[in-house]
Order: sequence, then structure tokens, then C-alpha cells
Amino acid sequence: MRTDLVDWPAVAGAGFPFPAGVPAELVAAELAAMLVSPDPTVRDDHAYTAAAQWIRAGRLDAVLTSMGDTAAERFTHPDVQARTFAPLILTCLLKRGPEAPAALPESAVRRWYGQFAAWYPAEPDTRGWDDRSGWLHAVAHGADAAAAFATALPEHRADLLELCARRMTAGDTGYRYVQLEDARLAAAITRILLAPGLDAGRATGWLDVVTAAFEGGGPGAVPPWAFNTFATLQSLHLHLTRGLADGGVPPHAAVVADRVLEVLRLPYAWLG
Repeated sequence: MRTDLVDWPAVAGAGFPFPAGVPAELVAAELAAMLVSPDPTVRDDHAYTAAAQWIRAGRLDAVLTSMGDTAAERFTHPDVQARTFAPLILTCLLKRGPEAPAALPESAVRRWYGQFAAWYPAEPDTRGWDDRSGWLHAVAHGADAAAAFATALPEHRADLLELCARRMTAGDTGYRYVQLEDARLAAAITRILLAPGLDAGRATGWLDVVTAAFEGGGPGAVPPWAFNTFATLQSLHLHLTRGLADGGVPPHAAVVADRVLEVLRLPYAWLG
């Protein structure tokens, strides 16, 4: 795939004007090729930054569905950076959807949701940062996509909350959240809880996954997955208490916080 249709350093230096005379489908193809690059300048500073800006501005409306299909197919890509930048592109597309509904059919959104749901709790490489590849952030990028899917497909809000619970409790990891993954996941859960129509049972039901993960546990070293879960729940408790600047406090914040506190008393028995 060509990645030389655009002088990217020049475009970046000028604030990412859309390249004159280059059809949207060729721009999308070049962005897609760059988004799998292990070079963070190519992938993040140039391709993702340009894609996010041009999708938001409507410059790529003609190719939104094909861009989303390409991104969703990358959830099975062999390279971690390709997998973890896919949800970022899907998030941009889903946010553009209400402004360009004809360009983003619901059938495509449902297709992407299925592919995302299969990938998110199962991604094996959850590192936030790599010294060579830069930001990877599977947990954080996936959290952003989960919140966007909850807006696009409100009937799946309870499923998305459970998906977030499965992600934080996934036991096959040696990585402890150190790049604010817990905060991004907590913010996404809060955004999903802010959506109207969730009753208290569905707002708290996802925590059954969390409590089940700790059944049979005992004394000893805290495994990374448990550390990640406790960190996320601590952050969530803060988000539920303070709310979001652009959304406020979720309707069932108090009952969710009480359930969260029950789990947090496992390591912090001194809590009141």
C-alpha cells in the first residue's frame, strides 16, 4: 500500500489541512496503511491525528463504512499496535455517526460491535506504553470505544458494562495498570452509566462478574489482574462521586458505588 500521496510532515506542520486534490478513498487507504506502523510518529502523530480531525470535520464521510470495516478487521491483526489503534478509529466514526447517519448504517455499527466485543476482554497485550512503539493502550482505547458503542447501540449498554468488567478481571496478564488505564476504564463505565434508561439492576449487574472473579481467593501476593481491578474500582468510585465535567453524576451512582465499595473492602478492610 502506498503511503506517499501526502507530505505528512508538511501537513502536520500546517495543522492537518485536508490534502487538496487527493480523493477521500485514497486518503483513507493511506491512513489505513500508516495506522499499522510500529513508528509512533507515523501511526499516532500523523495518521491517527489526521484521521480523527478529518472524520470529525466530515472530510471522510464518503468512506466511513469502509474505514470502519478495515479497523474492525484489525482486531485479529498479528501486530499489537494495529489491534489497539483500531478502537480509536471506531470511536471517531461512531461519534461522527449522528452527524452523518446516511454514511454510517446501523448494520455496519452492529458488525463492528461484534468484532470489538470478541477482541476487548481477550487482548493479550495490555501494556499502555512501549519505549519503541509509543502508546499501545489497549485497555484505554477499548474503553473509549465501549463508551461510544453504548451511545450508538443503547440496547447493549448492560453488555458493554459486563465487557468492561471482563476486561479488568482478565487473569491472563502480567501487566499492572501504570498509564492511567484504570482512569480511562472508569470514565468509560461512568459514561455508559450516564445513559438514560438503565435501571438499578442493569447498572449494577456487571459487578457480579467482578465479585465472581474474587471467589475462592485468599491471602498472598496480589496478582496483576486483581491489582488492575482494585485500581479501576477506586477510580470509578471517585468518578461516581464527582461525576463527569460534561455529563454529571450517573442516575444510579449511589447504588453502584455501594457495590463497588463491597469489593474494595476485600483488600481495604479498614474502610468505613
